[in-house]
Amino acid sequence: MKTIKEISERLKSTEIPQQWMKELETDHRIGVKTELERWYRKFEKKQQLKKMLQEKIDFDDSYKVADTELVAGVDEAGRGPLAGPVVCAAVILPDEVDCLLGLDDSKKTPKQERNRLASLIKEIAVSYSIHIQSAERIDSVNIYAATRESMETAVNNLSVYPSIVLADAMALKVNCRCESIIKGDAQSLAIAAASILAKTTRDDLMDELDTCYPMYQFKKNAGYGTPEHVEALRIHGRVHSIGKLLSL
Repeated sequence: MKTIKEISERLKSTEIPQQWMKELETDHRIGVKTELERWYRKFEKKQQLKKMLQEKIDFDDSYKVADTELVAGVDEAGRGPLAGPVVCAAVILPDEVDCLLGLDDSKKTPKQERNRLASLIKEIAVSYSIHIQSAERIDSVNIYAATRESMETAVNNLSVYPSIVLADAMALKVNCRCESIIKGDAQSLAIAAASILAKTTRDDLMDELDTCYPMYQFKKNAGYGTPEHVEALRIHGRVHSIGKLLSL
């Protein structure tokens, strides 16, 4: 009879249910039952993530006229905060994206996981582009127009031009077909990838600003109007010297 530790190690190296695992169900040791239940929970979670990934792939593929067409996803981060830039990203993903298991809307993804996924996206992308729209430009033309302009710039800066662009809730003027997808980052893999790149880039920028202006707690609030941020504005006033980075 194998020890619980030996069974645990074997389970760790097992990808799909096996006949010998069925036999473990009759093992009366609590430790064995615990290890088996843990394995099945992880397996079910992975199956759900695979299903979610495939649904997002199928969503993007549904917009292709031919299999060879390239789909770019576009999304932004920073339309809601009181301070900081808007960051927009455009991403064209390859056909093979198994390593992006778990990729979802950046708002639903923990920071450490966002950073991990951002590195993977940059590594495997056919092409990606990130554009930072300054607060100065936002104040000049308004947030909607500045965001649309930034999204279009991100698309135009791609090293490989797409056949179709899927943009998160924004109608863009680009040199190919474009679809505005409501809640696109929850449906499209390419838009979710763009969401991750936009969010992680903006968070890094706000972390840098936090070192210069710690009183606003940008590392904590990312420029959003939290009670602490609003109170800091009341105490310290608006910062105009940050110019292109802060809309304060």
